[in-house]
Amino acid sequence: MTKGELIAVVQSRDGDLTKKAAREIIDCVFKTIAKDIKKSGRFSYPEFGTFTLRKRKARTGRNPQTGEKLKIKASKTVGFKPAPTLKASL
Repeated sequence: MTKGELIAVVQSRDGDLTKKAAREIIDCVFKTIAKDIKKSGRFSYPEFGTFTLRKRKARTGRNPQTGEKLKIKASKTVGFKPAPTLKASL
């Protein structure tokens, strides 16, 4: 599903909601989730799952074209663990 498709679904659920308003709501929800993950390290939504901030250590990698070794910096990423109810429904 794309962002446009999600907006269309949200907009169709309520006949009074415009596409612009639906887009603003969805953008606000995702920005709020991102801020919470950055601030507290996790965001949990019951019956859907948990997003957590994960840290990757610095490591040595290899350029596949030249075989040359290179350093990969430490980084942060977001992991997702689905809730049991979501997992069971798949």
